[in-house]
Parts: sequence; structure tokens; C-alpha cells
Amino acid sequence: MNFGDRVRLLRVQRSLTQATLAERLDVSISYISKVERGRLHFGDYPSEKFIHKLAIELKADEDELLMLADKVPLSIRERIRERPEVFRVVANMDDDQIDRLMGQFSGEPPKSVR
Repeated sequence: MNFGDRVRLLRVQRSLTQATLAERLDVSISYISKVERGRLHFGDYPSEKFIHKLAIELKADEDELLMLADKVPLSIRERIRERPEVFRVVANMDDDQIDRLMGQFSGEPPKSVR
């Protein structure tokens, strides 16, 4: 699912019209429409500040929206700067290795074993 599709789904789930959401976010209806349809030009891409407000209005996970908008959440950027070697190792792992690693933190068995 892409950013626009997710925004549309969340908006509809919250029974909000594009007009209502636009008013709450202080943007035009056409901007909300372009966001949902993925029709934004380079300079019009949603800012992190806009995505923060959008997440609040839609009661959504801000980090998920940021990542769908191809933006890395600030908390993750900071950790990457602090420990880049960790992210290099994870980036080179295959899905099974990542599942096993995540299982160590969650206490759940790896997905491939379930």
C-alpha cells in the first residue's frame, strides 16, 4: 500500500470527507485529493510537520505514514547516526535472519517455525 492509499483508507475509516480533513489541516481540498491519488509534484510532497498533523487527525501511526511517504522518522535517523554499524548489519540480513532477531525481542518463535 502506498502513502496516498493509506491516507484515503484511514480518512474513510474515520468517516471524514476530503473537505473536512483539508479544513482541519489548513490545506486545500485539491491538496488532499492529490495526496490520496499520488499526484503531487516534487515541491508539494508532504512535509514531516504535515504528516505529524495528519497522523493526529487520522489517529494513525505517524512512523508508518512517514515511511510510506519515503521519509525516515527522526527517532530512527538519530539511531542510525548513533549506531550506523547496526543498521548495516540488519540491512544485509535475509528475512529469516530478521524474523529470528525479532523473535528474540518479542519472545515469539520465528515466523518460519510457526
